Amino acid sequence: MKLSVRSEYALRALIALGETYEQGIVRIQTISERQKIPKRFLEQILNDLRSGGFLESRRGIAGGYRLARPPQEISLAKVIHYIEDALPQTPLPVVRPGSRGQQPDATVVAIASVVGEVREAMRAVLEKLTLADLCERTRKFRHESGSGVDYVI
Repeated sequence: MKLSVRSEYALRALIALGETYEQGIVRIQTISERQKIPKRFLEQILNDLRSGGFLESRRGIAGGYRLARPPQEISLAKVIHYIEDALPQTPLPVVRPGSRGQQPDATVVAIASVVGEVREAMRAVLEKLTLADLCERTRKFRHESGSGVDYVI
């Protein structure tokens, strides 16, 4: 599965908001700088996520965004489905032109069935994982990469 840049940025913005969920409102500029997302593009994505019910916003000097519900209640499948406008579907076997009334080739059906199983497994993983899980993985990888290194002299 390949995520669009829009989906990747949406997930990155949600991670930034998920990691600061207890702190409340986060300014767009802060998210943009932390996640290295162009501010104009981020504004569009955040508006879309707000329209989808994932975020709440506040206008004004103290304005910004926050999650509409706790990170553990936000399914990755729902976010990707909303941003991409669909989770991948299982392709239907193709009948070749001029073969009206004929059954699809057995090899095409076999390949389509494997691709369908892969997509179902992918969908099951995305439905099981939440934004809280993604935030936890982010913290884990950040710690493992040494950004949380403690120096002792």
